[in-house]
Amino acid sequence: MKYAIVIEQRGQRFRAYVPDLPGCTATGATVDEVESSIRLAIQYHILDLRGDGAAVPLPMSRVEYVAVSA
Repeated sequence: MKYAIVIEQRGQRFRAYVPDLPGCTATGATVDEVESSIRLAIQYHILDLRGDGAAVPLPMSRVEYVAVSA
């Protein structure tokens, strides 16, 4: 499965979250670090959901960029 992630810069650090997996977040000092951390967070999040007998949400979100005139 492929989940969309959002990466935001927060000061000198980065934060990532998964729109389709509420509560699944990670932070890191670099983009590479936060991408690696969010992969692990997704894996553990799914394992926890399954362990609790809960359904694992399917990936539904898409990420697109739009151009705007300022």
